[in-house]
Amino acid sequence: MTVERPVVAAPDQASRRGRVSRRALGRGDLGLWDYVLRALGGLAALLPIATVIFIATLLLVHAMPSIRYNGVDFLTHNQWNFGNFYSSGTTVHNGVAAPIGAAYGALPFIAGTFLTSIIALVIGVPVALGAALILTEHVPAALRRWLSLFLELLAGIPSVVYGLWGLITLGPFLANHVYPAIAHLGGVLPWLAAPVGSGLGLLTAGIVLAVMIVPIVSSTSRDLLAQVPALPREGAAALGLTSWESVRIVSLPWVSQGIVGAIILGWGRALGETMAVLIVSGNGANVLPSNIFAPITTIASAIVALLDSALSDPTGMAVSALAEIGLILMLITLITNILARLLVRRVSTTALPVGRGI
Repeated sequence: MTVERPVVAAPDQASRRGRVSRRALGRGDLGLWDYVLRALGGLAALLPIATVIFIATLLLVHAMPSIRYNGVDFLTHNQWNFGNFYSSGTTVHNGVAAPIGAAYGALPFIAGTFLTSIIALVIGVPVALGAALILTEHVPAALRRWLSLFLELLAGIPSVVYGLWGLITLGPFLANHVYPAIAHLGGVLPWLAAPVGSGLGLLTAGIVLAVMIVPIVSSTSRDLLAQVPALPREGAAALGLTSWESVRIVSLPWVSQGIVGAIILGWGRALGETMAVLIVSGNGANVLPSNIFAPITTIASAIVALLDSALSDPTGMAVSALAEIGLILMLITLITNILARLLVRRVSTTALPVGRGI
């Protein structure tokens, strides 16, 4: 009796048949939908890049008259004045017309943006890192979920609410009970000298921004610290290291680059914040702050505060000047956010030891 054995196709024949069947399938309805989904996915991936390029190009086009009119003086002068909108005469410089008396110096706005964000980092980063360390190292898992939830809820509060809180409660309290004590250090640090003002100014804006960036820095740092493997920490404990020494020698160096990225993400949020700073900054313009309590204006808050008046400029130069400071803010924010995301991705996309290690 003869037993017929099934004929097994050679590997090269099977692979050819698989390619043929896939090509045949691609000619059907499923292949068409696969092509459509691939095209839509590619379009969705390119849309954010195209949006950023479109916004930057639009700002650059609108800012070109101001760039030609002001030159480098735009970044170095203090005075910002839209000029006389009711006069029929204009001032022409480099072929561009502006109202008589117009001056566009963005240095106070740029200085206010950096100063408030730096104060926010100095105050907010230690609080955020402390919260992240407590949540990952010492809080039980059941309680950790609730505390993390309330911490992240801070990020969902509208910025105008933070601004009203700073205007109504925080600013007056600090001006009456905290700032006078700080002003006593003015003999040692002149930037801390009186007057303390009404509580609306540089330091209050920095404190409000610090509260606003704590959820961003803390939640990102918490997720990074949770990725530190247990084995190195257990080894540190076996060697007799205390909890703080284990954190300082093992955990923090393990994710140091990612924490730097989280800090830069928080810095980017502080740089671009608008409504809260507009409410609590005191709207100081045309002068650099004389002390840490002085009123200031940031780029974002200046655009909001001045846009309505700028639209009345018959020459269009006021809007062009605001477009230029908006372009500057966009470049600063893009650079900081790109740098932060690169640093965070370098740490968070791998479960292997990263950074300097032990």
